[in-house]
Amino acid sequence: MNFWIKFCTFADGPQMALIYCDAYKKTIFSQIMSLVSRYDFQKCVDRYKGDRHAKTLTCLDQFKIMSFAQFTDRSSLRDIEMTLEFCGKGLYHAGLRTVPKSTLAEANEKRNWMIYRDFAKVLIKWAKELYRDDYFRLGLNEMVYALDSTSIRICLELSPWAEFHHGEGCVKMHTLIDLRGSIPSYIVMTNGLVHDSKVMPMIPVEEHAFYLMDKGYIFFKQLYECFHLKHAYFVTRAKDNMLYNIIEEYEVDKSTGLISDQLIRLTGLKPSVQYPEPLRMVVYEDYVTNNVYRFLTNNLTIDSLTVAELYRERWSVELFFRWIKQHLHIKKFYGTTENAVYLQLWIAVCDYLLLIIAKKHFNIPQTLHTISKSIGPLLFKQDDIRSIFKVTKELSINSPESQYIEGYLF
Repeated sequence: MNFWIKFCTFADGPQMALIYCDAYKKTIFSQIMSLVSRYDFQKCVDRYKGDRHAKTLTCLDQFKIMSFAQFTDRSSLRDIEMTLEFCGKGLYHAGLRTVPKSTLAEANEKRNWMIYRDFAKVLIKWAKELYRDDYFRLGLNEMVYALDSTSIRICLELSPWAEFHHGEGCVKMHTLIDLRGSIPSYIVMTNGLVHDSKVMPMIPVEEHAFYLMDKGYIFFKQLYECFHLKHAYFVTRAKDNMLYNIIEEYEVDKSTGLISDQLIRLTGLKPSVQYPEPLRMVVYEDYVTNNVYRFLTNNLTIDSLTVAELYRERWSVELFFRWIKQHLHIKKFYGTTENAVYLQLWIAVCDYLLLIIAKKHFNIPQTLHTISKSIGPLLFKQDDIRSIFKVTKELSINSPESQYIEGYLF
C-alpha cells in the first residue's frame, strides 16, 4: 500500500499534513498513459475540432482504446469490444471504458487522423530531448539518421484509394530514424505509388548530420540538392551500373575487410550534370557473408571503416518497421477508409514513442524489443513498472506469470 502526503494551508492556521493512502497501485497501462500530456493532446484535438460532436467517446478515450488494442493484439473491432467488456472492473484502474464497435468504427472513420499525427510530433520532440546525450556506438558527435520506407499491404477491394499495382493495395511509410534512441523523427505516409525519391525533398535536413539510405534513394539530383548543398552528409550504396572515373585512391587496412577507398567523379550523361562534385567510394567485404559492398558518401574526411560501419547502422530503421508490423501488430486494419488506416498507423507510432519515452523516463534497463514483447499480457497488472522489469531481464510472454495474466484478462 502506497502512502503520500499533501500539505494544506488554512486561513486561520498553519499548514496541516494530510496523509492519504492508495488502496491499489496503478496498472502498467495507466502508467504508460500517464506520459500523455493532456494539455498537448487537447491542443491537437482542438486544432481539428476532434471532440466537437463527441457525446460518449472523446479523442483521448479513442486513443487509449486503440493503444490497448495495439498492445494486446486485438484482431478486430468486435474483438476489442468483447475484450473490454470481459475486463470488467479492471477497466477503471487502467483508465479505460467499454465502447460499442460501431461507435469506435465511426470515430476511426470520421475523426481527423492528423490529430494523432500532430500528437506524434509532440512525442517525437520529447523523445529526442531525452535521448539527445546518449552515446552513439561509432563515437560520432554529429547526428546520424537512417532513411527508408516500408510497404504495408491492404485489401484493394475494400480500400480502392490505396491502389498500388498488380491488383494490390498498399500504404507506404517513409521514415527518418534518429539512431540515438531509434526515434522516428520524421514520417510521411502515402499510397504505394509514391516513389521514395519524391519524399526526399520533404526530409528536414540538418547541417553536418549523416543520412544513411539504401540504393533505392540513388537519385543524384536529389542527393546533391537536398543534402550536399545543405552541408549534410549521406552514406548509401552504389548501383552496379554506375559510371565513374577514379580521381585519387587512398591506402586502407585490408585486414579490416576494406578493399579500397577512392575519390571518384561521375561520368554518366545525366549523373555528371546532376552531381558535379567529387564523391567518395569505399569498397568493403563482409567476411561473414563474403558479400562485397560499394558505399558512396560526400564526406571526404571520416575514416573509411567508419563509412562501412555507418551503413550497417541503417538496419535500425528496418528494426523499427519490424516493430511496427509485428509488435504493434499492424497486420490487420480496424477500418478500410483512408482516414481509419492512417489513424491506426499514427496511433501505432505514438504507442512506439510512448514505450521509448517510458524506457528512459522509468529507467527501464531492458531493450525496447523485450519491453514490447512483454507489455501486452502485463497491461492490467497493478505494480510499479520499474519493479516488473527489474525482477527479470528477459520477461517472456510464455512465462507462467504472463500466461496467467493473459488467461485471466483475455
